[in-house]
Amino acid sequence: MWSFIIYNGGMDIDPQNLTITQALGNEEIRRGLTQACYRQIERLNPLLNAFITVVPPDRGKNQGNHKGPLAGIPIAVKDLFETAGIVTTAGSLFFKDYTPKQDADPVEKLKAAGADIVGKTNTHEIALGITGINPHYGTPKNPWDSSRIPGGSSSGSAVAVAAGMCMAALGTDTGGSIRIPASLCGVVGLKPTYGRISLRGVFPLSRSLDHVGPLTRSVKDAAMLLQVLAGYDSKDPSSINAPTDDYLRDLDVGIRGLRVALLTGEDIDSVDTEVLKAVREAALVFESLGAKVEKVKIPWLHEASLANTKLVLSDGAAYHQKRLAQNPELFGPDVRGRLEEGQAISTTEYELAKRQQVEFRGRAENFFGRYDLLLTPTTGIPAIPIDEISNSANVAPALTRFTAPFNLTGLPALSIPCGFNNDGLPLGLQLISGPWQEAKVLQAGYAFEATTDWHTHTAPI
Repeated sequence: MWSFIIYNGGMDIDPQNLTITQALGNEEIRRGLTQACYRQIERLNPLLNAFITVVPPDRGKNQGNHKGPLAGIPIAVKDLFETAGIVTTAGSLFFKDYTPKQDADPVEKLKAAGADIVGKTNTHEIALGITGINPHYGTPKNPWDSSRIPGGSSSGSAVAVAAGMCMAALGTDTGGSIRIPASLCGVVGLKPTYGRISLRGVFPLSRSLDHVGPLTRSVKDAAMLLQVLAGYDSKDPSSINAPTDDYLRDLDVGIRGLRVALLTGEDIDSVDTEVLKAVREAALVFESLGAKVEKVKIPWLHEASLANTKLVLSDGAAYHQKRLAQNPELFGPDVRGRLEEGQAISTTEYELAKRQQVEFRGRAENFFGRYDLLLTPTTGIPAIPIDEISNSANVAPALTRFTAPFNLTGLPALSIPCGFNNDGLPLGLQLISGPWQEAKVLQAGYAFEATTDWHTHTAPI
């Protein structure tokens, strides 16, 4: 389902060891970067299956104007974003021949900023899953260990960034689908506040929970992408007209004096021991940087995660109702089962979950009246072997328990690398703050990066 263009000559560039910030500082690197990423795609996509479609380098149609802040920067787009003249499958057989006439709003913004769109990345079918396993287009492989899942649903985006097949990628996040693969693949993943980035032209899963965000190799790169993508879109009913910040200007202000909550209690004590150790050591780094770290219990997080799941399944079943009724065989067994589960959720259960959403948003906003940041693991476990998964729903609680509550509440959350386990697999730290506080989570993530080197490690491929 994918193709590639072979380039010859030019500067020898290793895109896996570069950030956007570094590339923009060297004109010769920037000129050769897209070609270097195409070579990386040619070499690694047969193994890692990150892309469903690789976009030929047609500057007039598929790439940016090379006059903006991302001029010459190769970026991939999850195959949930409509792209003019380029097939957009949503990882589904239903849309295998769908070619939109217009770009999704975030794609328009990337092109206007000068980015080169190099391809459409693989995704868990219709984004309804967190493993990345796709029976139709093949499963993306974790670049740190190709026998393991990359996480999902923005699986191909995380793999492509971690493997140097692009410098950044767009993902979507309804229960953790940016942050989970970012954590398992050792990259940075940002889910902004709900309504911060337009969803226009993006295949929906749950319109009240869907978020768009970037996956990158550094926090500064994530801030740069947010600077391009953020903003009100009057054509998108989910977009909220809230002021945006300059996410780059004060990135290095530090975190001295910030009130930081470290999640403790039953919710966290039962996670993988190596994950727990890495998060506790990360909290010590925050203390060393002058933050005031306090251990807290948040007893409603589990209920919030369950409510988020009910809404995702029910909303997904509603959106795909006609397809499920007319051609259920075109869905993979895993996703079909989850859609059927969503159909079985009663109106009463749905309304109760919506009421919980309002309640937990209020509790979360009160919490962030007392604290600037919350630290949690991104996932409760590292990447697990693909062949150990029979149904993605079986592993969902371990992967979404710390991410899904912040889809329900719509709060900004950032996943950054914070260590490795004994098998050499990446581990992720999640930073959460109050509504519209993307600048704060980015500043905190940047401060952590400046003190540690976890984000500089590259997958051995």
